[in-house]
Amino acid sequence: MGSRLLTNIGELLTNDPDVGDGSPVGRVRDAALVVDDGRVAWVGPAARAPDADERHDAQGAAVVPGFVDSHTHLIFAGERSDEFEARMAGERYDGGGIARTVAATRAASDEHLRAQSRRRWAQLRAGGVTTVEVKSGYALDVAGEARLVALAHELTEEVTFLGAHVVPAEFASDREAYVSLVAGEMMERCAGAKWTDVFCDRGAFSVEEAREVLRAGRARGHALRLHANQIADIGAVDLALEMECASVDHCTHLSDRDVERLGDSSTVVTLLPGAEFSTRAPYPSARRLLEAGVTLALATDCNPGTSYVTSMSFVVALAVREMGMSVDEALWSATRGGARALRRDDVGHLGVGARADLVVLDAPRAAHLAYRPGSSLVREVWCADE
Repeated sequence: MGSRLLTNIGELLTNDPDVGDGSPVGRVRDAALVVDDGRVAWVGPAARAPDADERHDAQGAAVVPGFVDSHTHLIFAGERSDEFEARMAGERYDGGGIARTVAATRAASDEHLRAQSRRRWAQLRAGGVTTVEVKSGYALDVAGEARLVALAHELTEEVTFLGAHVVPAEFASDREAYVSLVAGEMMERCAGAKWTDVFCDRGAFSVEEAREVLRAGRARGHALRLHANQIADIGAVDLALEMECASVDHCTHLSDRDVERLGDSSTVVTLLPGAEFSTRAPYPSARRLLEAGVTLALATDCNPGTSYVTSMSFVVALAVREMGMSVDEALWSATRGGARALRRDDVGHLGVGARADLVVLDAPRAAHLAYRPGSSLVREVWCADE
């Protein structure tokens, strides 16, 4: 395929501060960009655009980088809408419903899991997601977790081993044995994953248990992430920083000390407002974190129990409405912030040399993603490998 010129862009967000208005989102108005061999080859004002083999007219639409959804649990069977109804009636979330999904997922065929996960991935893609992370964690036995990791590899290279999601029923009386299994044989069977994650929280795994699993993952060459402080503060943020995790996710309950230490670190905080929406938990303050210098990402946390969300634009709208973010901050976090959480420099922005993963909106300004929540505003999705 030859070079392609996308021109007559009403508003282009590049996430390159050296481009356009000099802001973190690198805004260019009346813009154009050239794609060649799947990469951004040129970006700037439409009036100065070079020639290309093909020409596409954006008709005044806004263009943003493809969303980077850096936290999902796409591969599962069953559904838990009754739990959602119960929470809306006043019951609190305690993490106990995961066992229901484990039972359904263990019983499901490869074909069923493949079809359902691809359907969810298609919904994310239609909403502008061009890079996705996918976790295991709904089998919690050796063969089952290896199966989920293999199925995740069919969707993305950003595959996370989450054998330490919760302790399954058969190990309820011997947690130590399960942690040893996860850090040993299960980890070995899931060595093809890129990441190791642990749900370190009240009702899940302790700091000491999580440390053992994370150390085992690092010894096998995995990079590290951590679910932390969704339900309670048990010291998981200190562990994430100790282990130099790329991302610490949820962070609904943070002390002032946690916030200060995160601001002094390279660890990204991934906020998942779909979970707060679905559990009626308090939303964390993104403004508090941003003012402390914390790098933020936004992600869907797509899962059957606490955030069955496949719309990144909905996540952006929640972050703006409920978490104190500006539209630019939310869009940066849902794109380049997600890339930082995955330690990727080639996605999440549209600077020269980046993958040409972008979204053409059916709107003149990117702010419409938050301004018009629930609307289908994605006109086109361009991906470098398609």
